[in-house]
Amino acid sequence: MEEDIERVLISEDQLKQKVQEMGKAISEDYAGKSLILVGILKGSFVFMSDLCRSIPLPCTVDFMAVSSYANSTTSSGRVQILKDLSENITGRDILVVEDILDSGNTLYSLNQLLLARKPASLRLCTLLDKPDRRTREVHADYSGFSIPDVFVVGYGLDYGEQYRNLPYIGILKPEVYSSDNT
Repeated sequence: MEEDIERVLISEDQLKQKVQEMGKAISEDYAGKSLILVGILKGSFVFMSDLCRSIPLPCTVDFMAVSSYANSTTSSGRVQILKDLSENITGRDILVVEDILDSGNTLYSLNQLLLARKPASLRLCTLLDKPDRRTREVHADYSGFSIPDVFVVGYGLDYGEQYRNLPYIGILKPEVYSSDNT
């Protein structure tokens, strides 16, 4: 796996520090409230696990699985709900936790779906933000790192279900995925 990484973009130490900072900001903003963290599978599970432990507030977790990428490096533009929430979110404070905000297609559609369920509040937390690729107007309330338009893996992010277990965020060598970009 390591041989497929062009270079480390965000180190393990940088990730730990940023997640702690984000947890502190979220804790301050939601003080006195009970929060539902909604992780978007599969990519957010590592980030959400660390983030949850940095938020010393009453909170529950739930997950959704959505897809617009399949095994490609670009979004198809069609969002599919593969797993829906287990809890009713009406009147609850919801924080959607995502690994990366890229085109915005997935999170725009997801936001519309969740708002229709009438939560008390709905905010977005993303570890990575790729503003150069945005095609939909989506704003993250909590954002860890703004990154350039490169294909990244590690810390939960994958290519073809591989690389999620890397403890850092690395840039995947283009030759690894170039056959996908036709």
